[in-house]
Amino acid sequence: MSITADVIQKDKQFSVPVAGRPDFVLERGEGVTVYDADGKAYTDWVAGIAVNSLGYGDKELMDVVAKQMSTGLIHVSGLYHTQALTDLAELLCANSFADKAYFCNSGAEANEGALKFARKLAYVNEHKNKTKVVSFSKAFHGRTLGALSVTPTEKYQTPFKPMVPGAVVGEFDNIDSARELIDQDTVAVIVEPIQGEGGINLASAEFLRALRQLCDEHEAVLIFDEIQCGMGRTGELWAHTSSGVSPDIMTLAKPLAGGLPIGAILVTEEVGGAMQPGDHGSTFSGGAVVMRAGEMVVKRILSPGFLEHVKEVGDYLLERLEEINSPHITDVRGRGLMAAIEISVPPADIVAQGYEHGLLLVNSGPDAIRFIPPLIIEKQHVDELVEKLTQILEGIQNES
Repeated sequence: MSITADVIQKDKQFSVPVAGRPDFVLERGEGVTVYDADGKAYTDWVAGIAVNSLGYGDKELMDVVAKQMSTGLIHVSGLYHTQALTDLAELLCANSFADKAYFCNSGAEANEGALKFARKLAYVNEHKNKTKVVSFSKAFHGRTLGALSVTPTEKYQTPFKPMVPGAVVGEFDNIDSARELIDQDTVAVIVEPIQGEGGINLASAEFLRALRQLCDEHEAVLIFDEIQCGMGRTGELWAHTSSGVSPDIMTLAKPLAGGLPIGAILVTEEVGGAMQPGDHGSTFSGGAVVMRAGEMVVKRILSPGFLEHVKEVGDYLLERLEEINSPHITDVRGRGLMAAIEISVPPADIVAQGYEHGLLLVNSGPDAIRFIPPLIIEKQHVDELVEKLTQILEGIQNES
């Protein structure tokens, strides 16, 4: 039996079937390319769902991880100080609105923590009736129960109801809708400045400014979920920067440690000051190996020319996607290296054809394909993508 057949058989036998995986086995990666066990190459436009910002096999990242591993100090829990943790916390605070940082292990965990932090602040301020959390249509904030409660997708929520009480949903990028929902009972408003899972939908600066004003009026905490859109993906370090708005809490995860599990909650002094020892915690949070990886990734993204490259290639990607002449494409949108084509055919068909053409692709909602590649992608890879996408779409058109 081949390696591929053996792995797929054992996966079906021993893995909980929560993911539908294609019939190949990825074995190694280099740059923006991954290779399966049969040697086939795939240009990666998924990046582990916006995680592998530096691609595969980055020497500096591997050296930093190996150096920390060599000390033997891999994990000590949050009970003790490490310089690795404080170095990353200082770096993130110095390059954001935040005064303090808390580390965890995933995006869902970061959003769960953010909701707890907001409720603790209300509790400290004796606003015990403040329990409403406002999120928005097509949002995705995670699959744990609290995060799922503010992720208004029926197929995700229905099998696990009842949800955590207090969650209400407004229309994304609609100021009037937000104004109707945000009131004196609102403890927090959570929003993605650019929605990832929901279709690469961009919040306008006016919408984010309105949320800031409404939260200030009603003493609610404004949470920006930048788990997918942050850390340089838009050509700026943070996706919200161009709006001129600062949140009270920002959640991070996916790309922060270059592929190692991490989450972060960045907060103002007021929010952070409401939390006391014992209020929150995680056994694996802030491990030294992951912290050093995170520090290196942030410094790389901030290095001269890096964000300029993301913006340049991102603009080129949008331009080239606009050039594809297909009746199946109904919209092209995005910012930086976070783009999507809205299509009139099932995204699964495009993804499957992508494998045949040596592309890793992923959907974004029910009617779009998103492009969230490693941030080191080059224009030549964009040209290859557009050429192959054109062939795929032409083939689907001919079949119909």
